Amino acid sequence: MRAVRLVIARCSVDYAGRLSAHLPLAQRLLVIKADGSVLVHSDGGSYKPLNWMSPPCTLEIDEPGEADVAAGVEQVWTVRHTKSEDRLVISVHEVLHDVTHDLGADPGLVKDGVEGHLQVLLAQHVHTLGEGWTLVRREFPTAIGPVDLMCRDASGAAVAVEIKRRGEIDGVEQLTRYLELLNRDPLLAPVTGVLAAQQIKPQARVLAADRGIRCVTLDYDALRGLDDPTQRLF
Repeated sequence: MRAVRLVIARCSVDYAGRLSAHLPLAQRLLVIKADGSVLVHSDGGSYKPLNWMSPPCTLEIDEPGEADVAAGVEQVWTVRHTKSEDRLVISVHEVLHDVTHDLGADPGLVKDGVEGHLQVLLAQHVHTLGEGWTLVRREFPTAIGPVDLMCRDASGAAVAVEIKRRGEIDGVEQLTRYLELLNRDPLLAPVTGVLAAQQIKPQARVLAADRGIRCVTLDYDALRGLDDPTQRLF
């Protein structure tokens, strides 16, 4: 069952590991997804969570210790990443709403016309990414969704390519999750990543460089054969 649990609670949150962060006591939305991820949302910040733990991870719900009880804590949620020392500790003071929904089968993301067309065009012209590159497969399957393109570079190494109209931090995070899974496969590893987009935001480039992901800016008209960059005056 692909169930998602939604909890509205008064809680404080502490993250410990590669970085440390603290969210003071407030009313928040806690999302526990079927893939194991746990996200902490507020009423602001658009779609971005205040803090989260990506899979693979485990969630343990324990009774509070004496000090926590004295502070008004009713439950302590500890989310541990299974491949690192990172921990997300949620001290729940009061549960206001708790519901679980079965979302059913996920048909996956249906890309819009331009983004979908970019995928088709880049698959046809994979040499745009480098001389000697070959296409292995479009929509390469993983446990958390398909990678847009799986390729081999000139040396034969596997490269996962994520295609966007606008390359943003979310695209880098998405590709990072794919790479974590793909690199567990001894027949593919090591797998590197490429974020290919018509526009790539500076913040996304910085994060991609930190993750070892290469960024490539795509020329839509050139891929369609409507523009030859070599014939431009400037």
